[in-house]
Amino acid sequence: MRRWPVLCAVLLVSACATLDDKPDYLVGTWGGAHIGITFEGALGSIEYDCASGTIDSIVLPARDGKFTAKGQHREGQGGPVRVGQIFRTQRATYSGEVRDQVMTLNVALEDGTSLGPFTLTQGAPPQITRCL
Repeated sequence: MRRWPVLCAVLLVSACATLDDKPDYLVGTWGGAHIGITFEGALGSIEYDCASGTIDSIVLPARDGKFTAKGQHREGQGGPVRVGQIFRTQRATYSGEVRDQVMTLNVALEDGTSLGPFTLTQGAPPQITRCL
């Protein structure tokens, strides 16, 4: 009978201890020169100087910090966007490495184009220069 209160107390303390754990996948805002990524709900949205993209799978770095994720890349243009204007979208593979709060990111587009490497810091604002 005396064990139940002790057991309940141990379970409550262990449950509270897990509330402060960070998720294993990437979260928050990451910024760097010519790029910014925002991870919400484990998926990412990307802004470049003259393009944008999405990361459509969870970015879960391995123990060594390396990761690969699939998504989309959309070309942009300078000047105003016209009503009904369509931008070219293609599949993209995002790969890189995270060490501490610094990410190195490379982007491989389905047409064979490579972008990067980009260096981003967690919590830093993106340094975007909009194309003209």
